Amino acid sequence: MNYLPIFIDIKQKPCLVIGGGDIALRKINLLLKADAAVTCVSTECCDGIKKLVKNNKIIHIEKAFEATDINTQMLIISATDDSTLNAQVSVLAKAANIPVNVVDSPELCSFVMPSIVDRSPIVIAISSAGKAPVLARLIRAKLESTIPHAYGKLAELAGNFRDQVKAKFNNIEDRRYFWEKTFSGIVAEKVFSGKVDEAKADLQAQLDGSTDSGVGEVYLVGGGPGDPDLLTFKALRLMQQADVILYDRLVSDGVMELVRRDAELIYVGKERDNHAVPQGDINQLLVDLAKQGRRVCRLKGGDPFIFGRGGEEIETLAENGVPFQVVPGITAASGCSTYSGIPLTHRDYSQSCRFVTGHLKDGSMNLPWDELAVEQQTIVFYMALVGARHLSEQLIAHGMRGDMPVALVEKGTTPDHQVYVTTLAGLPDLVENTTIHAPTLIIVGEVVKLREKLNWFDVGSD
Repeated sequence: MNYLPIFIDIKQKPCLVIGGGDIALRKINLLLKADAAVTCVSTECCDGIKKLVKNNKIIHIEKAFEATDINTQMLIISATDDSTLNAQVSVLAKAANIPVNVVDSPELCSFVMPSIVDRSPIVIAISSAGKAPVLARLIRAKLESTIPHAYGKLAELAGNFRDQVKAKFNNIEDRRYFWEKTFSGIVAEKVFSGKVDEAKADLQAQLDGSTDSGVGEVYLVGGGPGDPDLLTFKALRLMQQADVILYDRLVSDGVMELVRRDAELIYVGKERDNHAVPQGDINQLLVDLAKQGRRVCRLKGGDPFIFGRGGEEIETLAENGVPFQVVPGITAASGCSTYSGIPLTHRDYSQSCRFVTGHLKDGSMNLPWDELAVEQQTIVFYMALVGARHLSEQLIAHGMRGDMPVALVEKGTTPDHQVYVTTLAGLPDLVENTTIHAPTLIIVGEVVKLREKLNWFDVGSD
């Protein structure tokens, strides 16, 4: 190691920053986050530093740096564009055995400022020893995307119970096992979901020996329209910690690649008139698995609450006292239209948008056609490929123009993304004379005209 990574307590300790520009401001703000007592020395200062002085956050001494400015500081940062001055500060600070950082000059530093992931009291510092700071920032960005912000609250919770855990478990291995189970279990998940009081109660119950550890939890997770990059951070986290995954036909291969490797996979996909597992059986299976103490991820394409029958599933879970979470996903209408260059609303073409299922529970397509066949509106039909002729006839019969633009988006956002553009009158012939596979979304509205101008996601071809 070029540097020993350490964390220094600088709460209300004197720290000196030399320089008054934007870079100095960034360093001052970082010191203030650690509650340092900051003094800034510079002949001029930027507006941000002036604001901190006005709000009594720091002390600013308006003058050129002098050797006597270095005395009993905890640490010193030189953030000027004067290389001679920076070198002087470095020599003086090192002679006084005060840690010094000179911005963008690692050879003058006795310590470096790392890229930081702040989940206080959890803090992660990433350093390249000054050789590749941009790379360190990129690594930080990756960590930011995978570590929930609530990890700090989880650490605080653990700290509050640390003495109790020590008293209950004399053996360090037993304590380690207890915390590992806690940090990867329902208590942690409740903290991540903002249910801190419930998490405290559960942890206390575990320590008191009064907890019912037999019930697991169910996560209804929206897997999005297909592109795995569209998953939310929370969806990814729950997918990777679930013991069992119940997944649908519409969940893409790319999304399935991201589930926990050793999880049990149960396919419960449904096609028109061909349900691998009836919905009632899926509902009961979720209950049964959770009551075995397992963490169950019910992974759905799109969003669980937009034609995903998630409401039916959580009704059954609630009736049986099974804890659950629902994680929204990007619904197919949003993902497929965006990747096709079709905005769902536009001031010149559409002031409203309706999501409609083309396949009701009884197999019919009994829709409010008068409400749908209006101008300045976008209609997105889910599961309507088989009923394309019927919807075309009904919309035209209720007053919609036959030349209204229509787009069919097949396997949207995936590498097989394909878009077909036609008119409302031409829709039946297109579907009947072209091999188009489900899942396919049908978008009806003037916004389809914008596709040629706005299409940015160049996959497939029309």
